[in-house]
Amino acid sequence: MTVFTALSRRGALRLGAAALALAAAPKVWAQAAAPAAPAGPFSLPKRSYEANALEPHIDAQTMDIHYSRHHAAYVAALNNAAKDNGVIAKASLADLLADLGQLPDNLRTVVRNNGGGHANHSMFWEVMGPGAGGAPGGDLAAAITRDLGGFDKFKADFEAAGLRVFGSGWVFVTVDRGGKLALLPKPNQDSPLMEKQLVLFGNDVWEHAYYLKYQNRRADYLKSWWNVVDWTKVGARYAAAKAGTLAI
Repeated sequence: MTVFTALSRRGALRLGAAALALAAAPKVWAQAAAPAAPAGPFSLPKRSYEANALEPHIDAQTMDIHYSRHHAAYVAALNNAAKDNGVIAKASLADLLADLGQLPDNLRTVVRNNGGGHANHSMFWEVMGPGAGGAPGGDLAAAITRDLGGFDKFKADFEAAGLRVFGSGWVFVTVDRGGKLALLPKPNQDSPLMEKQLVLFGNDVWEHAYYLKYQNRRADYLKSWWNVVDWTKVGARYAAAKAGTLAI
């Protein structure tokens, strides 16, 4: 055996051991840097939890891509549009969506798709959290019983509405100033704000929200999602809606 052959075999053994150790190591998904967004009036909201905080119900890689890529792209598109359009730059996101029909034709689609996406996702990150799930209490629980037939019926109806969304979209619960609740599915990135309705909370049923973990099993995703709903935060949104301070 030559010295070269012996060294080559030892090197191969070391490489093999290193590969095995890497395969056995737990996977930790670091939050990827968001794509650089043009400076402007809109910004990606900071989540209050890390990308892996909602596992196993929402996996870290999906959360990372969803937040740092998809949502960031909506923000970037809005800021690009705002550079040359003062009406976008000066208005609040809620007002832009509520007055969508008043925008010029060349801006309406940009704001509908990207403004809707920004508003929907900003709400989405807010109403989820680690160690969440369970059931709502207080005034919110009473409203669900009064308007939506009780918590168990509401969950079943919410999941069914999510399954009926053809292709991409959302399923929302809306709330009015009197505290009345309603179930409202919407296509694409449309928001109830476009119909001057307030959003209590909602779930994203675009495939990018669940496909890495659940593939085509949207029903499983919808059921699992209840484990990450933070009812304390949803309850705070309910109180804000009745007080007239809920924006998006």
